[in-house]
Amino acid sequence: MEYHKDRFEDFSILIYKKDKLVSVMPANKKEDTVYSHSGLTYGGIVLKKDVKLSEVWHIYKTLLQFFEEKGFQKFVVKEMPNMYTIYPADEFSYLTYILKAKLIRTDIASSIFLPSAIKIQSNRKEGVKKAEKAQLTIKEESNFEGFWNEILIPNLQKRHGASPVHSISEITYLQSKFPKNIKQFNVYSGSTIVAGATIFETQKVAHVQYISANENRQELGALDYLFYYLILEKYKNKDYFDFGTSNENGGNNLNSGLLYWKECFGARPMAHRYYEIEISKYKLMDTVFI
Repeated sequence: MEYHKDRFEDFSILIYKKDKLVSVMPANKKEDTVYSHSGLTYGGIVLKKDVKLSEVWHIYKTLLQFFEEKGFQKFVVKEMPNMYTIYPADEFSYLTYILKAKLIRTDIASSIFLPSAIKIQSNRKEGVKKAEKAQLTIKEESNFEGFWNEILIPNLQKRHGASPVHSISEITYLQSKFPKNIKQFNVYSGSTIVAGATIFETQKVAHVQYISANENRQELGALDYLFYYLILEKYKNKDYFDFGTSNENGGNNLNSGLLYWKECFGARPMAHRYYEIEISKYKLMDTVFI
């Protein structure tokens, strides 16, 4: 996380049982609130695969007590979607119920369960035919500059007056640290880049971090062509293909055109929930185990 450390006041936690490290939690703080971590896509504590629920319970209670001792009042967590966990891990979901946590935001991601994927609709296949007719080519590349500078940045500036979450130097730095997990796929018409996608891979999931194409995307079918390849060939052996969210305005609105395009590939909705916990309510945890 050090590439954006200047944007947050770090408050990351190491949790020990005697002298043995049993859990970690990336976090930052702001005023009376601890966030798990605002610079990451998902939050919560990181656990060993064989940890018992009673131990997780004790870890969270100890964590909340520590926050109270430090004078914090609220704890905000972006819950990790189940598709990203290697083993069942709904401890936090149960905790939110016991602590009467407040659901403060929900985003909708569009994901394909690849072992039982819904058939891709004909309108997306028409785009593939356009791309094949235009003799487009797909390349996996380690250099992000062409996509960032020629496609992604101009599009975000034109449509939203915004910049990518990651600068070109940041995404290049991250890829250098995780070369097997961060991939760039670009689509070319001859020698000209016309579209691309940046993929973050986990053991189970291929997650689309960035998607963008030039103004001829409809005529060329460039994105249809690219994602037809990514879903049916490149990542066919993953459990999930995650297009990411289509939300705007703090989760209160959906980009209907973007959502429809993802759904035509067979993607289905998966909720990404944000919870706010009143730290003082950790006392409610005492009577759960009988």
